[in-house]
Amino acid sequence: MGRKSILIIGAGMGGLAAGIYGQVNGYDTEIYEMHSSPGGQCAAWQRQGYTFDACIHHLMGCKDGSSINQLWQELGALPRELVAQRESVAFVSSSGEMFYHLNDLELLREEMLAVAPEDRDEIEEYIKRIRSFAGKDMMGALLDGSKLGMAGLLGTVAKNRKYMTMPLGEYAKRYKSPLLRRALALAVYSLPDAPTALHFAKQASAAEGDILWPLGGSAAFAGSIAERYQALGGVLHLGQKVVGILTERGRAIGVELAGGERRYADIVVSDADGRKTIYELLGGRYTTAEIEQWAKPPTGETNWGTMVYLGVNRDLSDQPSALVMLLDEPVTLTGRAHGSLEMQIYGFDPSMAAPGKGVIKVEMVTPFSYWNCASEAEYEDKKRQVTEQVIVVLGRYFGGIADDVEVSDVVTLRTWERFMGGTHGFANMPNKPFNMNAMLTQAPNTLPGLAGFYMVGVWVSSTGALFANAATGKRVIRELCKQDKRRFKDAC
Repeated sequence: MGRKSILIIGAGMGGLAAGIYGQVNGYDTEIYEMHSSPGGQCAAWQRQGYTFDACIHHLMGCKDGSSINQLWQELGALPRELVAQRESVAFVSSSGEMFYHLNDLELLREEMLAVAPEDRDEIEEYIKRIRSFAGKDMMGALLDGSKLGMAGLLGTVAKNRKYMTMPLGEYAKRYKSPLLRRALALAVYSLPDAPTALHFAKQASAAEGDILWPLGGSAAFAGSIAERYQALGGVLHLGQKVVGILTERGRAIGVELAGGERRYADIVVSDADGRKTIYELLGGRYTTAEIEQWAKPPTGETNWGTMVYLGVNRDLSDQPSALVMLLDEPVTLTGRAHGSLEMQIYGFDPSMAAPGKGVIKVEMVTPFSYWNCASEAEYEDKKRQVTEQVIVVLGRYFGGIADDVEVSDVVTLRTWERFMGGTHGFANMPNKPFNMNAMLTQAPNTLPGLAGFYMVGVWVSSTGALFANAATGKRVIRELCKQDKRRFKDAC
């Protein structure tokens, strides 16, 4: 059998993975990426000697033997130098009271009891619930893309059934301590709607050393995967935007580039935003009622819709890796009231800034409409305004921080749309319930009536997790190998 050709739209995790596994399994692949660098939303950039990272919070799959670790090794992302973080997140109240959500479970237990002795029974149960997920590789089950991946976890799932759909914000109401009640509701990236079971599983992984930080951050991480792809003979086209998918008699046959050039292949794979793939690249010709429901443009607010970066002339190595400021009085930022402010503080990674300096990234929930300004001048004015406001709020914790800011930058939903092509920026997942059951069931990676076409990435994984997005690329090549009666090969 001759080598089949695959054209891949987008060099995000799903696209790069599809390219790597395609090359390993005897397909000729080319990736077309509209941005000037690979990685999609796994991105970072330099500003006056500071690295501003847009993606990774905690890298899952760092422990040898886990299924996610195997995936990263196959993709060339590991081994690499990894940094341990003492806590997943810390919280500070307006009065200065601190709570560190430590990764070591015994130390976490002691920390929680010191903060809230009145919640002893609930704290003991909390630690017990986290330990119930230890050694179970719950996050790795997401790689399967279906509930079959839960086969070895039935006992744990049964014991924690009510937590699979229970929002973390609801769970946190069990605590008497005002600090723990507010903190635990925001323990998963300030998402009170996050499934409680997801939090338990994540903390179990962190306790086992499976969640660390890749030195150098997101751009270096994505770059190593792109290097692996090219070393295998894959062709990566940067700065090449696909504006259409070519079809003929119900089959995808190639792509059209922004300059009008047409490229043809046996298979087309899209790692682009699902909504734009379906309605713009394919003209809305291949849908169902369910797909149309999933593909409705996102409305309302988007988490991490605004990111304010500060490069500061201050040593941040003694600060927690992530911090949530719990505000007694909400502050109005980006057109909405914020009762808390979440940030990453990169003092644990010396590669992010020069010695004695550091980077702070503040992330906020924001509606797309706030940044959909009438003019560029208004847009820039809003970015300056939110930067100034954030610096004032941070000054309550980092005394005198305004005098230390050397450079700033703001990423908005418009930024993501401009550089990555997503619908309304960052919100590229389908409209699906946000719970563990939904996360363990991927969206279909094909469209009705269109042969030779597949989708990968966040649209299929529906999670946003890097490993889950990469796994969708592996899944497609596995399916192609089965169709072509080839034995699928892992990339190692």
